[in-house]
Amino acid sequence: MKILLLLTLALVATASTAAQDLVKNPKADLPKDFPKEWVDPDTGHRVVRLTDEPGSQSLYFHQNPYTATGDKMVFTSPTGLYAYDFKSGKSKLLVEGRTGSLVVGPKTRQAYYFKGDSVFATSLDTGETRLILKRAELRTGSGFGLNADETLLGGSYVEGGRQFVNPTPPAPGQPGDNYPGKGNMMQQRLAAKLPMALYTINIKSGEVKEFYHATDWLNHVQFSPSDPELMMFCHEGPWHEVDRIWSIRIDGSKRMLMHKRTMNMEIAGHEFFGPGNMIWYDLQTPKSQVFWLAGVNVVNDKRIRYQVPREEWSVHFNISPDGKLFAGDGGGPNSVAAPGNGQWIYLFVPDGDRLKTERLVNLAKHNYGLEPNVTFTPDQKWIVFRSNMLGPTFVFAVEVRKGKN
Repeated sequence: MKILLLLTLALVATASTAAQDLVKNPKADLPKDFPKEWVDPDTGHRVVRLTDEPGSQSLYFHQNPYTATGDKMVFTSPTGLYAYDFKSGKSKLLVEGRTGSLVVGPKTRQAYYFKGDSVFATSLDTGETRLILKRAELRTGSGFGLNADETLLGGSYVEGGRQFVNPTPPAPGQPGDNYPGKGNMMQQRLAAKLPMALYTINIKSGEVKEFYHATDWLNHVQFSPSDPELMMFCHEGPWHEVDRIWSIRIDGSKRMLMHKRTMNMEIAGHEFFGPGNMIWYDLQTPKSQVFWLAGVNVVNDKRIRYQVPREEWSVHFNISPDGKLFAGDGGGPNSVAAPGNGQWIYLFVPDGDRLKTERLVNLAKHNYGLEPNVTFTPDQKWIVFRSNMLGPTFVFAVEVRKGKN
């Protein structure tokens, strides 16, 4: 075992050196000794690199990338939108060029996305593409949610064609005197009070229906995985200044605040749906001091809290399809839990009012300017994430079960 670990460390070190050359010349072929898989010497879990193109990325943590059977997954790259086949280990180009607001219909096996000013659907199996509608201003809000029966897309947008222009962060090594920082940028966007609307798109007909209007910053639109007419959205902004997490019926009725702040500097966010009518979210009471993974049932208002140690807090949490396991992607030196936050991919198992924790992947070499965004595969055997721990960004999977089958 010691020899295996030493060989693994040497392989990763060699690959990291090769990765530095690849960053300088991203069109070059991957070196033959670039690791395709290894056993993490610190955790004993198998890690597999799923993609070969530098800059390839998995989706945001609450955007579903998988088919229902779990045989395929979408990812993006500088060259386009791809479908990865877990059986063959190969990727197929579906759409050339940049796509956005991407989400997969697990049962219909369609990828829904924006390209340019239009909404499209593309089959993960045949690559056949269909235009749903052309309406560029719908891109000015959140990414798409997909409802439970896969008949509607949902999102938010800024009405009247107005947009908030985000200040451009400075390039690495360049002075940032004129960049206000993310916190100040979010404050400016919140204060802009741009008129926004929530909407649905009928996937078959392309009909757009608006059902809620506000000057709050409406973001992170998601649908319930079980109720096709229930949507969740957030009031975006500095988390300590907003009551963030809301649910609403798609006819505009029953708009409900799902978590009310109770103290100064309390924050709740990075919300996501789980099985059993649950909404889960990162809760801090107050910010950067006491950490929880919290949940609320949208039907009966039952609430659950698991306290999370500072060193195990994660930028994003996620839940397995059966609702029995959680995962987290850790945090970096500039995260809200710093100092003392661990840089790991975590597995969490509920145990009473706490979580048993297992470290899956050491992310000490990962730059958290890129968020890993963990998701469980439908069979729950793997956790997929994106990382720059080898230099360029690739999509990886770590086996939940320790050791190689």
